[in-house]
Order: sequence, then C-alpha cells, then structure tokens
Amino acid sequence: MKAPRWITYFLLLVFLSSCGTSETPNEGGGLVGLFATATPLATPHAAVTPAPDAQAAINGFLQAMQKDDYVGMYGMLSQASRAAITLEDFSKRYKDALNTMSAASIEYTINSSLLSPYAAEVGYSVTYKTVLAGNLQRNIVVHLINEDGAWKIQWEDGMILPELAGGNMLAMEYSIPARGNIYDRNGLPIVSQADAFAFGIQTNQIDLDTINTLVTDLGDLCGYDPEYIRDQIDSSGDGWYLPMCEGTREEAQRLLSISPGGLVISDEYNSRYYFKTGLAPQAVGYTLSISPEDLDEYRRRGYNGSEKTGQAGIEKWAEDYLAGQHGGILRVVGANGQIISTLGQSSPQPADSVYLTIDENMQYNAQQAIEFFRGAIVIMEVDTGRIIAMASGPDFDPNLFEPTNPNISGLTNLLNDGNQPLLNRAAQGQYPLGSAFKTITTFAALESGLYLKNTTYDCQYEFSELADRTLYDWTWQHCQDAVAVGEFCDDSSTTPSGLLTLQEGLMRSCNPYFWHIGLDLFNYDRKTDIAKMARAFGLGAKTGIDQIEEASGQITDPIADVDAVNQAIGQGDMLVTPLQVARFMAAIANGGTLYRPQIVEKIQPVEGDPKLTFRPEATGTLPVRSENLDIVREALLMVTQNSRGTARFNLRGLQFDVAGKTGTAESGNGKSHAWFAGYTLNAADTGKPDIAIAVIVENIGEGSEYAVPIFKAMVETYYYGSPPNILPFGRFGEPPYTPTPPVTGGAIVPQP
Repeated sequence: MKAPRWITYFLLLVFLSSCGTSETPNEGGGLVGLFATATPLATPHAAVTPAPDAQAAINGFLQAMQKDDYVGMYGMLSQASRAAITLEDFSKRYKDALNTMSAASIEYTINSSLLSPYAAEVGYSVTYKTVLAGNLQRNIVVHLINEDGAWKIQWEDGMILPELAGGNMLAMEYSIPARGNIYDRNGLPIVSQADAFAFGIQTNQIDLDTINTLVTDLGDLCGYDPEYIRDQIDSSGDGWYLPMCEGTREEAQRLLSISPGGLVISDEYNSRYYFKTGLAPQAVGYTLSISPEDLDEYRRRGYNGSEKTGQAGIEKWAEDYLAGQHGGILRVVGANGQIISTLGQSSPQPADSVYLTIDENMQYNAQQAIEFFRGAIVIMEVDTGRIIAMASGPDFDPNLFEPTNPNISGLTNLLNDGNQPLLNRAAQGQYPLGSAFKTITTFAALESGLYLKNTTYDCQYEFSELADRTLYDWTWQHCQDAVAVGEFCDDSSTTPSGLLTLQEGLMRSCNPYFWHIGLDLFNYDRKTDIAKMARAFGLGAKTGIDQIEEASGQITDPIADVDAVNQAIGQGDMLVTPLQVARFMAAIANGGTLYRPQIVEKIQPVEGDPKLTFRPEATGTLPVRSENLDIVREALLMVTQNSRGTARFNLRGLQFDVAGKTGTAESGNGKSHAWFAGYTLNAADTGKPDIAIAVIVENIGEGSEYAVPIFKAMVETYYYGSPPNILPFGRFGEPPYTPTPPVTGGAIVPQP
C-alpha cells in the first residue's frame, strides 16, 4: 500500500532539512551519520535566502484573480511557468474560463501549507459563484518554489478548475429569453420585439397623380409634415432613395393597399421595435449590441455577447428586468470538442415587462407640440409625482439603432445633429428660469416679513436703485418695438404697469418690483433668502428620479447687489431643469408637498404579482406658511384669468381653470427662452387628477407667445383627448411660421 502523498512529501522535507544542517565529513574523510553531533563545517552548497510565508503569496494571487488583475497574477508565476505561457495567453485562459462559467464573484479559503527552504505546497478551496451554473467549489493544491527569496507559483491549467488540466476547455450552451416589452400606463405598446418594415421614397418612381397620397400617408405614419416630405423630394434630385421611418406589418399592408408611386417598403426584419418612431425616446432609450469594452462584464452576468442591451433611459435602467434570466449548461470539453462532463446548469426565465406612468396619447401630442423646436415639456400629477408625459425636442427615432434596419443611413445624420436630439432636455437641459422664478421670489418676500400681499410698488419703465446702472422693464422694450414699426405705446403691454400690490406685481411680471425685492432683501442682510427658498423648492439639486439621467442645475448665493437683483427675476448664473420646475409647481398646487418624480408604473412578470409598483414618495415640504401659499396661488390664478395677466391673452377660449407663471429668460445666445409653468384646478369637476406642466422653448422669444399656447394645447389634450389644430404660430405638429402679432388699437397685444 502506497503511503499518502503528504507523508512522502513530509519525509522528503525532513530529509532535505537534515542534509542541510547535520551532514559533515569526519577526520578520516568518511561521513558522520545523518544525525551525528560532530562540529558542523560549512555547507557544500550556496546559502538559501529565507522566503516569506507561502500562504501570503497564494493569498495575493487569489486576490488579484478576484480583481481580474491578470498582469499581477502573471508576475507571481515562476520563471519556468512564464516561459511556458505568455501573458496574453495566460490572461485569455482566465478570461475565457471565468466569462464562460459566468463567474459573478469568487471566494476562497486557504486550508493548509507545507514548506521547505526550496519548495512549498499550499492547499485552498475556491468557490466560483456563477450566474448560470450555480456555485462551483473546488479544492486545489498549488506548488511554489523559492526564487531569490520570494515564493513563485508553479502554474498549470488545473489551478482554474481541476477539470481543465491537460488543456480541456469550458463551453456554455445558452438559453436566452426574448427581451421584455415596455408599455404605457394603459398597456399600450411603446417598445416590443417585433417584425418591422422600413419605409422610404424612390424619387424616380414617384407618380405625380398620387404624390399627395404619398406625402400625406407617409407624413401620418412617420410624424412628418407633408410639406417637409415634398421639400425633401424637391431637393434630393431624381433617382434618390429617401429613408422615412419604420412600421408594423399592419401599417405596411395598409400602405401597400394604397401603393402610391415612389413608395418603397423593405423586406421584413426582426427588431427591437419602437412604436410611432419613438415615444419619449430620450426617456425610454434604445438598445445596442454589446461593445468589446463591455463584453467581459456582460459575459460574467450570463450573457453570451450576441444580445442587445439598454444604453440609455428605461432600457438601461430596467436591463435586469427586460433581459430576463438567461439559462445555460456549463460543460467541460476536450481538445477535439467532445463533451467530458457537465458542471452545472440553469433554466431560462422569461423577461418582465415595464409599464410606464406615461400616457401614450399625451406623450405623442407633447412630442408633436415641441417637435420643431428645441425645448421640453414635462407633465406630472400634482398629488403623486407620476410623470404623464416627458417630451424633448427635437426627438429621434430609436429604430435607427437597429443594424438590420434598411433606413440605418439616417443614424449618421442623427449622431451629427447639432441640435442634440439624444439629449433629454426635460431632465438634463439646464436653463435660466426667467420670470417664472418670480414665484419663488414672491414666497421669499412674504416669508421675510418685509412684504405683505398688498405691499405696493410703482412699476415704471426704469429701475434706478442700483448705483451704477439703470434697468428697464419688459414694457419699455415692447414700447420700443411698437415705435419701431410706427405703432403707439398706449396699451397694457407697452405702458408701465403703475402702482401694483405684490400679487399684482407677480400677475404683471413687473421686473422693477422684483428687482426691488432682491435688492431690499440683500440690503436688509437677508442676502441668501431667495437662494435658500429656491433650494427648498428643489432647485439646484437632482429631483431623485432614478429611472433616467438628470442634471442638478445651479443655485448660488449672491455676492453683490447686482447678483441679488438678477437672481430675483430668474437670471444671472442660475440654472434649472424643466423637471424641477414642474415638480415645484406641482408642490404649490397640492399644498406644499414635493414628490419624487417617477416614470415607472410597475414591473410585471409573465405570471404573478408585480415585482415593483409605483408608490407616491414625498421627499420634502415647501417652507412656507399656509397663508402665504394661498396668496401666491391666488396671484398665479390672476396671471391666467385677470385681463392684465401676462398669460391671459393666449389662454382665451380655454374651458378649464389653470394657474401659472410666464417666463422669458435671457439665454446669453440668441433670442430668449420662452417659459410657462402652471397647473390645472379641475379635479373636482372632471374626476381626473390635476396636473402640473412646465414648457420651455429655446431661443424663440416670449413665454406668453410660445410656451403659453403649448401649455394650453396640453391641457386640452388632457381633458379632450386631442389638441387644437391651430396654434398662434402655426398648425399643431407642423413647423411654425413666423407669427404676425395680433394688433388692437395700434399696439402689440401678447404679453411676456
């Protein structure tokens, strides 16, 4: 019977140790026995440099493996081991094995060690916690040698797994579930895995008798103005293919039944399909193939590398839900591919579906309203934080990221578009708020105790309370514009507002009054009152919406009096996001509660209860007294209902009660940004939850002319199901024309 290996090894170590300390020659030239006690002479071989603890060397090697530090691991190998395998092959061997087994993490325990001055043997247990094959636990023995006073590892394939000794490999047979769908709050599809068709126009095949049908039907399907399609045809020349959009089988069949000349419909291809050329595309996101840089990470998570994964928005946030649970069978295979053994396996689990809080109809019409501008619209329930619509213009078609889409040539234009359609301006766009910020300044004035609702101020063209400059009200600029075209300054938009109470100052958006408040608070050693109030309203910080990317904006404390004056009217260095603005308007409407905005209604598995369900989450309370809240809400209602209110003109005809504040913010680059932020007051009469809406249109002009009509259209869509066909600046969903301002009594009527 053979002695156990460890006993043999132990006796060898004893022998070597004895030889090195007691074997000496006697006077007659013979050898004293192994255990002789004669005076020792010098050893016949070189001295051995003491080596550190061999367990420490293995511990360092395994810690490096946990960190995927293959360079560090390779540096711990013996010279002979490094001569037998290159760093590149060594790294690839570990990467391939760990990726194939889907090793999410690695744990180890060192169990034993045997040492001599020249060699060591360390035993340890390693557990690979894999996604697809369960926990793989193995006991492994490693041999080390002393090289120049350091323990170096005699590496072999079996150190990864004993089954890999001799050049065997791991192979995973994957089972991949279909990616989950994304729906709106009512179960209408926003994204699904589907068969799709690409639509386009071949210009040299156009039949002039059916061109109206061609541009109209494609315009309806693709969300384009028919005149825009005509312009594209006219500018492209004969023989060009113009990519339009993508659609479902039903949409393809409908167009084929009409078959206008020039229409091109591709062959069917399977795709991650985004309905209506992308609903809330900046918030929903898109998928891409796994990049080489991310491949190792995804392999460790159980992906085989061929999948498409979420790259932005909900697609990225909900990746673990939408991808489902991959399944796999992990096997050991020989050099010729034969299966040697099965190490573990798991079954796939179907993906979950994501239901958003977004209303498909509201979202579509919000996108139509902002499509031909740069800007954003955010609509949220005032009592819950539930996002009803989040539109950012211009938007984009996420179907273009599908490599098999015949219209993929449009992706180049998308990625090079200077208008940044991929940017979610609703949550990531940062802007000065302009006069809509006066709402917060009013609260700061009331809470300071220096102002009451009836505190008056004479609002004239000029503000000369600063020592080194004179500032002018918006009415002064309107008067200059009127005079320039031969009109008179004789109506409410071109003459000074006169003596105003604090509420009327907000209603009229009187700049001198709010400049005065900012300077007053600054001089009364209340320099940071307005900035503190703004932060308490959620400005200058992220809202906490976790499902999408957002920016924080910026609110700073004023240093000089001019900073305080600028801040009081929403200018200077302040930056806010439309999402923040909708949120604080909702808080004003609901009595003072700031809710965390949310865009996911639920995560629904194929069977069983939802894994996640929307719940309103209050994250703060406005630091204002109830009587002051009532004062400001009354003033915001005056903005929309009083004949002198800055939003009244372009809200005429609206059959529902709303309150809010206009804003015209100097952008520092081109025309001003147009703002309107407000809320509805009709829950008791309509049974529908009240909503807050923030609208911004970049570099366009005054809030009363552009943002207010869009706000009105969103309110009518919410209650009626569809917006008006005509806006003051053009047809709904079509490029705006240059407006001709309405004139009454020789003066321009619209307000800021």
